[in-house]
Amino acid sequence: MLTCTLIVLLAFSTGAASAVEKAAAPAKPAPPEPVPTHANASYGPHPHQLIDIYLPKKGDAPFPALLWFGGIWKAAKHPANLGFFESQGIAVIAVETRTMEDATAVKEKEPISYVQSDAVRAVQFVRHNAAKWNLDPRRIAVGGGSQGAQPALFVGCSRDHADPASGDPVERESSLVTCVAAYRCQPTIDPMRMQEWVPGVKWGAPALGCSFEESLKRRDELLPILKKWSPDYLLHKDAAPMFFENEWGLALPKDITQANYDVHSPRWALGFQKLARAAGAVCFVKFPDHPVEGHSDIWKFIAEKLRP
Repeated sequence: MLTCTLIVLLAFSTGAASAVEKAAAPAKPAPPEPVPTHANASYGPHPHQLIDIYLPKKGDAPFPALLWFGGIWKAAKHPANLGFFESQGIAVIAVETRTMEDATAVKEKEPISYVQSDAVRAVQFVRHNAAKWNLDPRRIAVGGGSQGAQPALFVGCSRDHADPASGDPVERESSLVTCVAAYRCQPTIDPMRMQEWVPGVKWGAPALGCSFEESLKRRDELLPILKKWSPDYLLHKDAAPMFFENEWGLALPKDITQANYDVHSPRWALGFQKLARAAGAVCFVKFPDHPVEGHSDIWKFIAEKLRP
């Protein structure tokens, strides 16, 4: 019995010592953040009008480029899938814009205007400086995830914003892009269309300068703003080809809240796709059980369009 007790105590003490050693062992350091080739290049006077440029280390220059947009409520920028685009010889540009929070702070009547206008200028700015950064101004794509897809879609659906008469050389550049990639996103700021596509959803305030509930009540009055800034109202047959992707299907996934699902449901993309097709625009939508023939995902779609 004494022998058994000693064995148990020895095993326990060994296990406890092992646990202590594991707890005391230093955690593995997180991998270093990728370093931009050019960091915090300013495309406007506001401190949130910034881009980071990640040039491929290999490939044939001048490089095509993907502009990936960050937050539209809180300022943010982050590059998309750097490893993949490095392998494709495609530059990635992380874009930070002024936000709707910035707009409401100065009582801007159309807060979404800050975001969408900055998205256009970012494209024009990159094109204007393409030679300096070894980029191909003819091959520029835009994209974003969730809220970040809104400015990308605005750029892709708009007519050219170039102003040949402007005294600002950046504004004289074309804003047209090769394609648009949108991941799990919200492609409209129209409160009525949102609820037609996803009943009960509430999203976008204060894009129109008021709460969601007020925007729904005043929707007819706010229609001129929607027609000016919402991507779905700007669709036309020459809009840039668009690819929507979502990892969720048409039913609520397990362990996902209803509120989270509603604002990221693929039903948004399907509703937008109907409008795009009616306008003659090219628009693909991919999610589980709804594949896209010829295109496996948004990343390869971008690469195929930028490097045909």
